[in-house]
Amino acid sequence: MQISLTRPLAFFDLETTGLTIGLDRIIEISVLKLMPDGTRDIYTRRVNPEMKIPQLVVDLTGISNDDVKDAPIFSAISVELKQFLDGCDLAGYNSNKFDVPFLVDEFYRVNLEFDITGRKLIDVQNIFHKMEQRTLAAAYKFYCEKDLVNAHSAEADITATYEILEAQLKRYEGAGQFENNVESLHKFTNMFNTVDLAGRMVFNEKGEEIFNFGKHKGKKVTDVFDAEPSYYSWFEKADFARQTKAVLTKLWERYNEKKLADLKGKFSSK
Repeated sequence: MQISLTRPLAFFDLETTGLTIGLDRIIEISVLKLMPDGTRDIYTRRVNPEMKIPQLVVDLTGISNDDVKDAPIFSAISVELKQFLDGCDLAGYNSNKFDVPFLVDEFYRVNLEFDITGRKLIDVQNIFHKMEQRTLAAAYKFYCEKDLVNAHSAEADITATYEILEAQLKRYEGAGQFENNVESLHKFTNMFNTVDLAGRMVFNEKGEEIFNFGKHKGKKVTDVFDAEPSYYSWFEKADFARQTKAVLTKLWERYNEKKLADLKGKFSSK
């Protein structure tokens, strides 16, 4: 079943040197852009990560250091990639947790802001886990009755992901869990109410930002700023994803603006 679109939906997959956002680098990216009229456009690039690819990753992806030594670095393709994704909602497999924050961080690294505000994010893995709970290869076998050939090739993975979503739409039509549109799929696949893409901060039941890790886990961000102002400086110097740092900076600026406004209010009332 074809997904109902009002604007382009970009399925994408990254192969990377590792899983640490902010430290590891992209070695291959493939994007399948699905247009509202059903036409498709595929963008695939090998990328020189400017660092050695670990042997474990070479064995997993089949992409060696020799394969990417003459490939462009990410900054060389960043503008065309950003333009290719312009106006697109985003979809992938485990993309909300990994691919989207990883890609956004790479854009930040080369001083390009890839704004996801207003974009809908569809994580096909979350549909699968909620409805069947399996892996990508098993999902492809289960929904499409095909074996996934060339797994961990970015283009093979995103093509399979797109086919799985079409099969999911057909299988669960009328189930009442989600509708055949991007808005509904976005809501269904976003399992965690995160503030930043990496999930270092989440919203509590009151819609307030709280930390989701470390010694301040569960505490309101503003409460931590009050009790330990130096925490913001430590956070900015630590190895967190750039988008996470950018989000915390906005919260820090909002916090200080409110403090200044409160202070002015006290003086003006005297």
